[in-house]
Amino acid sequence: MINHLKLLYKHPLTLLTDLYQLTMAYGYWKSDKLDQEAVFSLFFRQAPFNGSYAIATGLKTVLEYLEDLQFSEAELSYLTTLESEDGCPLFEQAFLDYLSELRFTCHVDAVPEGSLIFPHEPILRVQGPLLQCQLLETALLNIINFQTLIATKTTRIYRAAQGAPILEFGLRRAQGIDGAITASRAAYIGGCAATSNVLAGKLYDIPIKGTHAHSWVMSFATEHEAFTAYADAMPKNCVFLVDTYDTLEGVKTAIDVSLQLKEKGYIPQGIRLDSGDLLTLSQQARHLLDNAGLTEMKIVASNDLDEHAILKLKAAGACIDIWGIGTQLVTSYDQPALGGVYKLAAIRPNPQSDWQYRMKISAQSLKTSNPGLLQIRRFVDSQGFLMGDLLYNQLNLPINTKQSKSLNETTEPLNLPTDTRYTDLLVPCLRYGECVCATPSLIEIRQRVQEQLAFCPEHYTRFDSPQPYPVHIDEYIAQLKQTLMNSQSTVNKE
Repeated sequence: MINHLKLLYKHPLTLLTDLYQLTMAYGYWKSDKLDQEAVFSLFFRQAPFNGSYAIATGLKTVLEYLEDLQFSEAELSYLTTLESEDGCPLFEQAFLDYLSELRFTCHVDAVPEGSLIFPHEPILRVQGPLLQCQLLETALLNIINFQTLIATKTTRIYRAAQGAPILEFGLRRAQGIDGAITASRAAYIGGCAATSNVLAGKLYDIPIKGTHAHSWVMSFATEHEAFTAYADAMPKNCVFLVDTYDTLEGVKTAIDVSLQLKEKGYIPQGIRLDSGDLLTLSQQARHLLDNAGLTEMKIVASNDLDEHAILKLKAAGACIDIWGIGTQLVTSYDQPALGGVYKLAAIRPNPQSDWQYRMKISAQSLKTSNPGLLQIRRFVDSQGFLMGDLLYNQLNLPINTKQSKSLNETTEPLNLPTDTRYTDLLVPCLRYGECVCATPSLIEIRQRVQEQLAFCPEHYTRFDSPQPYPVHIDEYIAQLKQTLMNSQSTVNKE
């Protein structure tokens, strides 16, 4: 398996964490909790973009991060320089010596990358020594949250385009180098046909596309000279940016040069609109192109587009064949963060002991977590369409769907026949720190996204007021949550 993180970064990433992960790890070490085993679940509480779903993305990057995860000499040397408020070393040397020998030995189970996932469902589950599980929190959230957000945003734009190709043009507006590379990967998974980001194309084998900029046109005395020179340089890849000056005059100039290309035996590719009234200009441009016999030429449109703008333009009859999406996609402009969390769900003194279940309790029911070694059971009808999901503690079988409890009060009870088809979503990825799963290609992950969306009923995926997807907990977890809440209430009163 190619490790793209190693290709992109020359320095170790073990310190890609918040300081409090290290101070907690130090506390566990000082408290003699090294033998304690824990289970953490990573999930989000609310679907992004006022929708009902997200696309689980970033698992391969997580596995790359965890591969050979250990503290390097340089990282440990840096930690020796950290000081507490009184000027003393923040960490004892003995603790740093412990970290120098630390090797990642956790189990990781996760839903396959590219899967549809819903609020409160674990995207991945980590089981292993408490200290190790804790150290992973920040990096896992950083990786999963952003890629999941961008892939989900892309599926919305892809569906709005209704089959027309969408191109990711966001490199120059992305939040830094890593934001751009990561966004290109996630956007391709979500449905983009290509990216303008050449490095992302090299790293991930994503198709790359591009035209020319206004500066190309402005560097020549006339627009006609600019288009002619570009056609001479790139006769097989000519998409002319026509709005540097007067857009319709630019279209006419592109037509003249394109007809010359055809006479030479080349197929002109198209024009690009990047400003102005895209509806009217695309219609007028299409009319001019068709009247010139250039019906094969495509119209590419860009200019701060998102799914809402695309839907509006298509409904109004815009003659746009390809959509270039930049800022709105790679920055997830309307929702810049997913809000995924990583919560302790169970703990035990050692691997031979019984599990003690843990739950984050809040006055806001949305923020109350689910305890247990959670697994997701997804039920489908005879045609494969999604019917609902059930969270259960995989140590407690069999499960009873008729006694389940909805995590969303607006959904109907999950009352299914016992012979209803189902799949358990979380699959083993790492055992004792070693990879035990297949690593599908980006194209395979991309195909999974489209297949899963095709079998999710439209009332859950529609843009306006989607119905909440049925996510339930089984009777055991429901009773366990009530017991834990009652127990915590009693402790607080004492």
